[in-house]
Amino acid sequence: MPETGVDGRTSPTPLRVPEPTVERLSTYLQFLYSAAASGLTTISSAHVESATAVSAAQFRKDLSYFGEFGKPGVGYVISELQGRISRILQLHETQPVILIGLGNLGAALLSYPGLTEQRFEVVAAFDIDPKKCGRTVQGVPVYALSDLLTECARLNPRIAILAVPGLAAQQTFDLAYQTGIRAILNFAPAVLKVPAGVTVRNVSFTQELAVLSYHIKTDQLDS
Repeated sequence: MPETGVDGRTSPTPLRVPEPTVERLSTYLQFLYSAAASGLTTISSAHVESATAVSAAQFRKDLSYFGEFGKPGVGYVISELQGRISRILQLHETQPVILIGLGNLGAALLSYPGLTEQRFEVVAAFDIDPKKCGRTVQGVPVYALSDLLTECARLNPRIAILAVPGLAAQQTFDLAYQTGIRAILNFAPAVLKVPAGVTVRNVSFTQELAVLSYHIKTDQLDS
């Protein structure tokens, strides 16, 4: 059955979008911001390939999951493409986010300007340390973790960032799950057990460093 796509056009029922495609959409959006800031108004798929190392063919295939993009002889109008990808990623409106864990990493995340630039608004932070609660950090109010359910019912966040120790990660997720949040960015060094319908993105510095370390060894063996 046909349905209306993110661009308002009627199209056949879309295929399931692969996760790598969604990840690359974010890359494309970052490139579009930079291209617009440099004064460009249109781009080609070759421009995207040059700037992102994603092939022009892959770029076109990724966009094809969501309808028709670009104009023959013109390419892609940056403002239009940026707007459509933003809607696909639901970044055309501000996404309320909560942060759980206000240690060194959590505090650094609150200071990161890219969150607000990309329309993610941290509406509250939570911690178990009573000395941190009741304060405002980078304009974000800090509450006791015991207030999580009450405050989330009021704020209605859609995404939670976990920046807690590994031993506390599962229990913290279980509490966040009770609020209705189903999207988690996990900085904790732990693998979470989550129910169906929950999306978790794990960010592990040590895991990424281990991958880099492996490639260093491989390079040495090949030389």
